[in-house]
Amino acid sequence: MIYPKIPLAQNIIEICSAKGIHNIIISPGSRNAPLTIGFAQNSNFNCYSIVDERCAAFFALGIAQQTKIPTAIICTSGSALLNYYPAVAEAFYSQIPLIVISADRPQNKIDIGDGQTIRQQNVFQNHSFFNANLTEEASEENDLKINKAIETAILQKGPVHINAPFEEPLYETTDTLSVQPKITDSDEVIGTKSIENVQDFVSIWNSAKRKLVLVGVNEGDSIDQKTIENLANDPSIVVLTETTSNLHHPNFINSIDTLITPFDDNDFKEFEPEILVTFGGMVVSKRIKGFLRKYKPQHHWHIDTLRAYDTFNALTKHFVMEPNDFFNDLLPKTVFVESDYFKQINEVYQLRKIRKEKYLNKIPFSDFKVFEKVIASLPKYSQLQISNSSAIRYAQLIDIDSSIEVFCNRGTSGIDGSTSTAIGASVGSQKQTVFITGDISFLYDSNALWNSYIPKNFKIILINNGGGGIFRILPGHEEKPVFTTYFETSHHLTAEHLAKMYQMNYFTATDIDSLEKSITSFYEINDAPTILEIFTPTAENDIILKQYFKELI
Repeated sequence: MIYPKIPLAQNIIEICSAKGIHNIIISPGSRNAPLTIGFAQNSNFNCYSIVDERCAAFFALGIAQQTKIPTAIICTSGSALLNYYPAVAEAFYSQIPLIVISADRPQNKIDIGDGQTIRQQNVFQNHSFFNANLTEEASEENDLKINKAIETAILQKGPVHINAPFEEPLYETTDTLSVQPKITDSDEVIGTKSIENVQDFVSIWNSAKRKLVLVGVNEGDSIDQKTIENLANDPSIVVLTETTSNLHHPNFINSIDTLITPFDDNDFKEFEPEILVTFGGMVVSKRIKGFLRKYKPQHHWHIDTLRAYDTFNALTKHFVMEPNDFFNDLLPKTVFVESDYFKQINEVYQLRKIRKEKYLNKIPFSDFKVFEKVIASLPKYSQLQISNSSAIRYAQLIDIDSSIEVFCNRGTSGIDGSTSTAIGASVGSQKQTVFITGDISFLYDSNALWNSYIPKNFKIILINNGGGGIFRILPGHEEKPVFTTYFETSHHLTAEHLAKMYQMNYFTATDIDSLEKSITSFYEINDAPTILEIFTPTAENDIILKQYFKELI
């Protein structure tokens, strides 16, 4: 086997191998040559070369999202490292393990006018769970830092940073391993299996007639079926899920905004819970956040082994547990209480669903109509990746088949790396991956297509409404030059030439007939990644969506 001659590089590579880190995303450079040589020529690693560091980091994030194992990203010194930051922040808030390994100049070369140098140490300090600032020589102290970084990424489910200084020569190799790095074992476990003082919480639960369970970003098949049935059949419980909750039952309300947008103050008072139980990641619905901040529950319990955000300024208890462990301990000790909470809310919701279907049947070709059609077309048991902004919000209004697992970068809710993440997720998963995106998000991350690893069956559904349609939906929109230029960023760009440049199949649709025709071909062809670009009417989309909420009443 060929190794880099620099001992520090050998140590990093050997410790990564021992810790089970196998997916390595490398962006080309010179200072990171010792790492590139070592990782790329070691059969223990799956190495990917992606030039654009921002895309590389989101690609890695997508792989880690699917495998649940840290992915390492490796770059040269200087500004290359800073391009990782959007994905590092997303990993931090979405609880996705990511290991940043940056090559650096020796410390005596920093801030003296040497080329391609910046202050790399602790550069991610605000959004990194551990920062291993290594010294140039191999040492046990360095080994312990490397071990600690990787263990932290695994335990904290988030990003860490290893900064490694290398001096020239950088490209020398050897066929002999010159180090025996120290490998540490971590048996630390985060979270408990049982609820402390459980009877106190059982008493609160059994006395409450209005319990609201709100589920944010959540892994599919992560909640036991017996728990789902218990929550679904308790007359005092209303369960609100979102597209990214990946939790399904006929009694669960899976379109929060469809339910509560038409509510007035009297409706909100009737809906106000005594107990709010939350688990999972970020919640998309802005309306439910506003409701719970105004009509605060007496008790807000959040279940998470790592963090509890006080999103509604009402948090009373953080259970440092897995949701399954919490419910398995609590629910067998509780009883169903007499209540009409679910019945009242469900009656309203079922009526809303009937009105939604009537509305969708009569509206013209638009973003809303397109989402109805494309989500209905998704292959069963596929993986759906969705970009941020209006795309994820429209998806919240449409029922998605329970066999389809849904993902979106909701940690920071940015549009910057949605395509790269989706491609990484398609590499990290065996499932057919479909990515639904808006035009601004797609164009912003177009370098994501500069990627040699995109599976041939990867599908992109690009909804092009000629600008940032989300800003037409938000309050305060006025049709003035400042709006179209600086908020909506109106454009007349398409993906046609990008598809040609990257040798992807390309279909278009401009109305219902062409959409139905194109979407059939879109799924049938699998000789290369495929884009279906759907052009919708810019000026009508927001009017149709806003009218939807009015007609629910």
